Amino acid sequence: MTENEKNLRKNIGKKIKLARSKTNYTQEALAEKISLSPRYISQLERGIAFGSASTIVGLCKALNISSDFLFNDLIETSSSEFINIIDNKFLENYSQLNDYNKKVVNRLTSDLIKLQLEENIEIKL
Repeated sequence: MTENEKNLRKNIGKKIKLARSKTNYTQEALAEKISLSPRYISQLERGIAFGSASTIVGLCKALNISSDFLFNDLIETSSSEFINIIDNKFLENYSQLNDYNKKVVNRLTSDLIKLQLEENIEIKL
């Protein structure tokens, strides 16, 4: 295994662990939910193992995350359309918020966008 592959696995493993902690699952509870062993969950989180496509899909469903959360900053693309769609640190922080605080952030974001649009209209006038 190359050093790059080791780093990729560790990065994904950290994100799995972050998502698991957000859902308050133990490794045992997550393992039971997706029919894997707690030892395997531990290996995934430490980057020792890497799951099959069906394992990754099962993890995403159980943890209520998208595959983008796991792979977003790991896949480089030359398409400017998808570069910097979302700040990864913001996404990690946001994923740790409770439902109420997510609503607050969403409302604040909506209000900021409205203000920005109003400012743009005033500048054009």
